[in-house]
Amino acid sequence: MPSHPSFDADVLRGVLGHFATGVTVITTRDTGRQRVGVTANSFNSVSLDPPLVLWSLSRQSSSHAAFTSARYWAVHVLSEAQEALSRRFASRSIDRFAGLDIEEGHGGTPLLSGCAARFECETFSLHESGDHTVLIGRVLAVDQRAGASPLVFHGGRYRHLAEPSGSDQSAAGLAAVLA
Repeated sequence: MPSHPSFDADVLRGVLGHFATGVTVITTRDTGRQRVGVTANSFNSVSLDPPLVLWSLSRQSSSHAAFTSARYWAVHVLSEAQEALSRRFASRSIDRFAGLDIEEGHGGTPLLSGCAARFECETFSLHESGDHTVLIGRVLAVDQRAGASPLVFHGGRYRHLAEPSGSDQSAAGLAAVLA
């Protein structure tokens, strides 16, 4: 097995873009109690017992210290109507929280409104992995907005789900197809 891959980071990023992901905004408070938030599509479930989720953040991110020192943080699964919110939290040049309706969760963690789902978490463990840190959180609270379709990212672009007409979209329907 070669010690160095035969592709560069841009090629890898392009190939990874074939995997459709949801879009999230992760929020916390830094040690000075300032609100911090970033857009991320690296969110995933880890365990149901105990309830654990994960996401990863570049160690070069200006928010890295805030998240790796935070006790609490929240994952907001964005709805398809929240593309502008995703872009806002991906931007470096604006006050990301200005003018938003903010609630407070555990430890004063900023909670955004109108999301498809939210997970309030307490840091469970951190793992330095390559150029990123993987943050695993114990889920303390969840909520969801009934009927909200998630915002999706695929091929370097935001996408919206479209349900095929006449097909059974339930988990039972999927299980029947896969059986």
